Amino acid sequence: MTDRPHLQPLLDDAVVVLDAPTQVWSDRDGDVGGAPIHGVYHGDVRHIAAIGLEVRGTALEAIACSAPVPQRALFTGLLRGLDDAAADPKVRLDRDRTVEAGRLTETLRVSSHLMHEVTAELTVRIRPDFTPLQLVKAGVAGGEEWSWDGERCRAGQASFTLHAVDAAVSIDGREMLLAWRVTVPPRGEVEVTWSVDLDDPTLVVTSSPRTAGVRPVPTGADPRAARWLERACADLDALRLALPDQPDEAFYAAGAPWFFTLFGRDSIWAARLALAADRDIAASTLRVLARLQGTVHDPGTAEAPGKIAHELRSAELSLPGEGVLLPPLYYGTVDATPLWICLLADARAAGLTITELKDLEPALRAAVTWMIEHGDASGSGFIDYADESGHGLANQGWKDSGDSIQWRDGRLAEGPIALSEVQGYAYEAAVRGAALLDELGAAGGDDLRSWAADLRRRFREAYWVTTPEGRYPAIALDAHGAAVDTLTSNIGHLIGTGLLDPDEESACAELLVGETMSSGYGVRTMSTEASGYWPLSYHGGSVWTHDTAIAVHGMLRAGLTDHAGRIAAQLLDLAEGFDYRVPELHSGEPRVDGGRPVPYPAACRPQAWSAAAAVVCAEALR
Repeated sequence: MTDRPHLQPLLDDAVVVLDAPTQVWSDRDGDVGGAPIHGVYHGDVRHIAAIGLEVRGTALEAIACSAPVPQRALFTGLLRGLDDAAADPKVRLDRDRTVEAGRLTETLRVSSHLMHEVTAELTVRIRPDFTPLQLVKAGVAGGEEWSWDGERCRAGQASFTLHAVDAAVSIDGREMLLAWRVTVPPRGEVEVTWSVDLDDPTLVVTSSPRTAGVRPVPTGADPRAARWLERACADLDALRLALPDQPDEAFYAAGAPWFFTLFGRDSIWAARLALAADRDIAASTLRVLARLQGTVHDPGTAEAPGKIAHELRSAELSLPGEGVLLPPLYYGTVDATPLWICLLADARAAGLTITELKDLEPALRAAVTWMIEHGDASGSGFIDYADESGHGLANQGWKDSGDSIQWRDGRLAEGPIALSEVQGYAYEAAVRGAALLDELGAAGGDDLRSWAADLRRRFREAYWVTTPEGRYPAIALDAHGAAVDTLTSNIGHLIGTGLLDPDEESACAELLVGETMSSGYGVRTMSTEASGYWPLSYHGGSVWTHDTAIAVHGMLRAGLTDHAGRIAAQLLDLAEGFDYRVPELHSGEPRVDGGRPVPYPAACRPQAWSAAAAVVCAEALR
């Protein structure tokens, strides 16, 4: 019998409590350690792998779990071994878990409705871990050696400090034990509390002050839209991060559990989709990314002058088994730079001051220069990408898995790859960037508009294909300039950019709501008519909430309000099916009447751009 290969942890059945950059994953009874994802994480390290709760003389029978806000969960269980023989349960234990950035606190509350005292002996078992997050993701976590000085548990530079008032604390092998003996008065209750303060001085991101609330967004007549929006905005607030030296300059972390950091593309799209609810974070996201903008050519990091970064971490990111090794600051994204310009234009239209715009003019000019002079890495005439390092991301658009760019017959496209949606982003960025330069009284606008017009002409000549499903833009051009003919959700990203004519936008919208692309819970990443289609394929048939929401966003801008409303209504049904916290992605199989959306079991949640989809969908459903 061979050993089972390492597998990425599944997430859909776990409960998460979070306040970036801290998160706790557990079972629905509150225990931590029963599944590979479980643990207490701070930044990119899992500090604690297991937390168990025992009550002497009785099982703890879970009956309820609620998470009213992202930072809190309440787990309720019965203690029938301490109860009388009547049918009604009279002794219970509530486990109230709260997370703040850098702190986990649990309050254990024993309540009794009996007419006599109840004595309970409570034990919390904690197993320190200190495993890097990337190893947990790869399914190869094993735990690091740690030391304990009676107050602080430490491994390397990461540590946590334990607080347990009135508890007897001891070490049992590789576990820490906290024990209390409590007496519950007749029809009374008793509480005990323990907490850990988590620390890692190597973190390159930190918490940002939480907002008092976001601007209200009208949601129309369907009350479900307001519920989705409320939960989504709470999740976005819990995902706010900043760089340590500028804690007030917030951006959205990409998502839990793997991406509690700055991601250029993800943070930009989350800010764009949520703009109607939170204008300030768009401006601060622009400034944070401008600070990290590329200045030199470096194949090892994929940096280039003017290029916007892909992701920021405290150490190299290794993906075992995938041959991927990313430097701490990695620039392997082909779309973040034009998207940065688009967000700048959005922010200006939403109220960014002329002074703020002026301050960002150097970054704007550098981003424009990257598009025109450096974005065409292969000489194809279009913005494209290829991994020059040999250990970076093979695909550098948002569909970044190795098999995401396929021909209709299932063959993988040969790179360098020039994605269709990136040309749309670049066209919009050039036209709107030119307008910003005009507003600043600066030169260069006419040249930029001329470049955009030429790109639009050449796109029309190179990208359009005709298959049995109709006529539409290919997903990409391959290394030979051939149009990769699979029908995918990428065409939705072109709508509203100005690259397509109105009739072409309408035709693309019709394809997206058609049977092969619409699952009933959003737009599939790949048509069911493609040979590579599989409903649980990461980028080859699943449905990503943000991907569908980007199509809604473009349709609203293009005046295709009926199409936008139809797709937004599907996402609202999806939100209801996932208790209003939509995951990163879900299965693309067809909707069944009376059924529920099928999860992609390894999908992250909450995810910033999935949460931000609620804002743009609320606009479409008014």
